[in-house]
Amino acid sequence: MPEKLDGATRLFPIIGDPIEFVKSPQQLTRGFKLRDYNGLCVPMQVAKADLEPVMQALTLTGNVDGLLVTMPHKVAAFACCATSSDTARLLRCVSVIRRNPDGTWHGDMLDGLAFVKAQTDRGARLKDGRALLVGAGAAGSAIAIALLTAGVRELIIYDADESRATHLKALLSDLDRNRVRVGPADPVGCTLVFNATPMGLAETDPLPVSADLLDSSMFVGDVIAGHGMTPLLKAAQSAGCKTSSGVEMVDAVQEMMLDFFLLGQHSGRST
Repeated sequence: MPEKLDGATRLFPIIGDPIEFVKSPQQLTRGFKLRDYNGLCVPMQVAKADLEPVMQALTLTGNVDGLLVTMPHKVAAFACCATSSDTARLLRCVSVIRRNPDGTWHGDMLDGLAFVKAQTDRGARLKDGRALLVGAGAAGSAIAIALLTAGVRELIIYDADESRATHLKALLSDLDRNRVRVGPADPVGCTLVFNATPMGLAETDPLPVSADLLDSSMFVGDVIAGHGMTPLLKAAQSAGCKTSSGVEMVDAVQEMMLDFFLLGQHSGRST
């Protein structure tokens, strides 16, 4: 709780379902305080079917200056934005939204940049790497762009819904340069293995890739935060792999979000 909480406090809710595992409210609120800004991030449990009326209400709430968007709203929330960054517009999804001067919303997608920073901070060598990315949803799509921009030599995309993986490959055509293909969830021969799916949220979930196929030459990253060490990362560490968890991704995105909300300095052309 910020020391200064009054009628001038600006609100930055995080909306999602489920919401109990999010880590950003405390961290972002602490970041506001460190920047001497009277802001507060609060978690809001919003079911998928309720997003439209909730967004209407938040738009009409004068001291809500921005939103953090998590599962399952990243795609639907894009439609609420009058302007957006290039990445958000390409993928038609957002992870953060802030007010435009006219009161409308501007959206961006920071997941890919945050994920890549988390991997490199933990020792991953992305340039010229061969990466398997499991999951072609909103987060996985943003991660794919960031990995190609970071210089991976080859990117193999797997999704249980093959049409989503194929669609993502088509979206990446400008960055592709024959580096992207759709393939199985087989990490053999890869130097980088990344999970961008919800697999691991429930104890009964299967592993995104077979534990028997992991070896110590691989770096393994997971987007899931708030559940401690996921089964995938436990298996990876048992195989001798270096790893990065969703917690590191959450940590990495905090300064990016503060810049986006307070400074508007995140790169990306607005429409």
